[in-house]
Amino acid sequence: MDKILIVDDTPAVLQALSLLLEIHGYDVITTTSPLQALQYANQLRVSLVIQDMNFTGDTTSGEEGKELFYQLRRLDPHLPVILITAWTDLEQAIELVKAGAVDYIAKPWDDQKLLNTVANLVALGKANQAQEKLIRQQTVGDCTKSKASSVGLVYASAAMQRIVDMAVQVAKSDISVLITGANGSGKEKIAEVVQANSLVPNAPFIKVNCGALPADLIEAELFGAEAGAYTGANKKRIGLFEAADGGTLFLDEIGNLPYSGQTKLLRVIQTGEFQRLGSVNTIKTKVRVISATNSNLLDAIAAGDFREDLYYRLNVIELHVPSISERLDDIMPLVHHFLPDRELSLSAENALKSHQWLGNVRELENTCKRVAVLKPQGVIEAVDFAFNQPVNLGVPASLAAQSNIASQSNIAGHTNQASQTNLASQTNNSKAVNVEISKEALEAAMRDQKGVIARVARQFGLSRQALYRRLDKFEIPY
Repeated sequence: MDKILIVDDTPAVLQALSLLLEIHGYDVITTTSPLQALQYANQLRVSLVIQDMNFTGDTTSGEEGKELFYQLRRLDPHLPVILITAWTDLEQAIELVKAGAVDYIAKPWDDQKLLNTVANLVALGKANQAQEKLIRQQTVGDCTKSKASSVGLVYASAAMQRIVDMAVQVAKSDISVLITGANGSGKEKIAEVVQANSLVPNAPFIKVNCGALPADLIEAELFGAEAGAYTGANKKRIGLFEAADGGTLFLDEIGNLPYSGQTKLLRVIQTGEFQRLGSVNTIKTKVRVISATNSNLLDAIAAGDFREDLYYRLNVIELHVPSISERLDDIMPLVHHFLPDRELSLSAENALKSHQWLGNVRELENTCKRVAVLKPQGVIEAVDFAFNQPVNLGVPASLAAQSNIASQSNIAGHTNQASQTNLASQTNNSKAVNVEISKEALEAAMRDQKGVIARVARQFGLSRQALYRRLDKFEIPY
């Protein structure tokens, strides 16, 4: 209920105005004291003030009313004030209206006119407050967008705005951040936003893909090694934690870190201390850890594949990056970023917005790169994106004959479970028949398995490290 503050030295006026406004649904507060009025205005957040110009019986100059008016304006420059008095002084009215008074009514007043004025001013006050809030939000949004664009993050959706706002907010602390989301959704860019807006934006920012770390060299990679600590270690090696001292270490795909590596990582996060492999000297470091994963770590904990204590050390603040299918407003800004100065037809835009984008932003970027090469000029149509073309897995026909596998053409239907099983069998035997996995086969498998590296590696019978090498070779995003 809107609060109306009435200030007048005449009790009969207060009573009449109160009755008029209360029966029309307003919450009315009355006082005869200008000082009390200022206290009410400060504490009760009134929507409008109706004030007299004189508050003592022998005063008709209006100076008391002017003083109260200016004090109210200093307290809240946007508070609507209606001046009401029996002493109608035109010069005084003009002066106060110029200063911000919204109306000037003489006693006796017209009830209907007063009610209309009050209703309009209350509505206007609400609209002004809403506009100010919107402007503040827009200012904050523009500020965070500027900070995000400095690291190359392109977005327009409210969902990403919330994530960026949170990233900028937590950036000023040194607590650990866990970024979750599907492959290719932009987790690394959010990590860069956190680093760029931290208290040490120019300090080291070291990125590492935990799934690509060789199991037998994890300790040396993370903490370093002394010369001779293991076969091939001919000189001292600086580890990632030591290289990131004073800055930030970004552990991507933390869910793929082997269990033994999780134990070693937990200790250094807890204490900030570690030892190089082959050394007994303890090194103290101060590193902020940002981790990211496309896995459900709670499921991994339940399965015994991820340490629960490490999870809670890493997940002080969680930032979940929505997939691009959950933020359709980002698609066209990203397309224009990847295809600058290119014109798209309306059907092409509709096709882009309706596509599933299982590979998220990475798939979108690669799609735009392909279109840029295949159609370097002219208006881009929906057909140019070739969304509905079947995928050829690229397994040579000779492989079918050597492996006694019938109907090689069925491999094109890669979503069929039987075809996946045959493909895995073929891949396991690829060494014997000297056949390399094709780029198309890897791309299809990444789509089928939603980018989960462990599943793709299992499908082809490869180790994760071997799969990463092939993905890098074919420049397939992961």
